Amino acid sequence: MSFKFGLTQEYACSYLPEKQEQLLVLMPEQAPNLVEYGYLIAAGFRRSGMQIYRPHCQDCRACEAIRIPVTSFKYSKSQKRIRSRNQDLHIKVSKTNKPEYYPLYENYVNQRHADGSMYPANKEQYQGFIINPWDKALYLELHDENGLIAVAVTDNLPNSLSALYTFFKPDQDKRSLGTFAVLQQIELAKRLNKDYLYLGYQIDACEKMRYKQNFLPHERFFAEKWQLIAKNVG
Repeated sequence: MSFKFGLTQEYACSYLPEKQEQLLVLMPEQAPNLVEYGYLIAAGFRRSGMQIYRPHCQDCRACEAIRIPVTSFKYSKSQKRIRSRNQDLHIKVSKTNKPEYYPLYENYVNQRHADGSMYPANKEQYQGFIINPWDKALYLELHDENGLIAVAVTDNLPNSLSALYTFFKPDQDKRSLGTFAVLQQIELAKRLNKDYLYLGYQIDACEKMRYKQNFLPHERFFAEKWQLIAKNVG
């Protein structure tokens, strides 16, 4: 199994404004298959739409790929409260990117992430971000009595799930839907007999990314290997 990679130019980091970001990007003649992507994600890579990348910054190692071994995961007291708070929600899993997802995504990005690179949201950007080369995404839907309030997009890989993005109604803040969606993806991974749920990158110095460290135990990829983190050291 061989791959060809290229390096992007340096540009301002989206998460640590004082830093410069550079990516190692897969440059295949054709998109990798699911098995190949499973190999890459196990080596710390991630995807955004069709692009598969890994941070390769010259003077910073803040981004650490993070994954949860789902059979050993333990709910914290806070996570149990969030699960209880959302007992009224109805959960569905779809294999189809439905038209009703985009308005929810647009509202979420434009209200919650107006300072981010995805603002302002548009359909072309949404499709380019969500779609993957294998058409194997799962869409975990959360519904209250009035309808759809959240969607968690998850890649379904041979031995794992990979959480790509979660978006929800901004007025549902009190439910902690981001955390609840991860908990539901952990349970889905268990039902599908997967080994891991990948959560992208943990960045300890970035407040909005710090929530990922609260799913324990987890593993982080640094020094070119996965290392177990059994307790929150932050």
